[in-house]
Amino acid sequence: MTKKFLSQDEALLKMQQYCAYQERCQDEVRSKLIELGVYGDALESVIADLITDNFLNEERFAKVYAGGKFRIKHWGRIKIVQELKSKKISEYSIKKALASEINEEDYRATLLEVLNKKAKLLSESNSFKKNHKLAAYLIGRGFEAEFVWDCLNKFSND
Repeated sequence: MTKKFLSQDEALLKMQQYCAYQERCQDEVRSKLIELGVYGDALESVIADLITDNFLNEERFAKVYAGGKFRIKHWGRIKIVQELKSKKISEYSIKKALASEINEEDYRATLLEVLNKKAKLLSESNSFKKNHKLAAYLIGRGFEAEFVWDCLNKFSND
């Protein structure tokens, strides 16, 4: 079976639909274009047109991604930053997204909520081991170690 190659106009139309469906980053669009058989100058031209027409916006993508992962998946800042970096999002866009989408009060409240949920699931009787397991879990979710231990100390004292 031969692969059908798209013209630049067809590729642009397809990518406009792809980007209109949900926020995308340049890396996702680039991969999709390569998958569709669009390479080189045509690929770069399509991406440039998408940026010009505001279908692609790195800053907007970072904000939507960070906000969604924080509110829905309850990820910490570290994990969100790692994932955004893996999608080749700039440091500037990452910082701006975290500042606008995650306020400190909500962050601490989410950390406590995740901590309480996980603590109810653990059947460990030794409090030291339980705290260690909770800390490892929360750090794995991308929360900063100092916040985790601070919350665990408050949680243990209550």
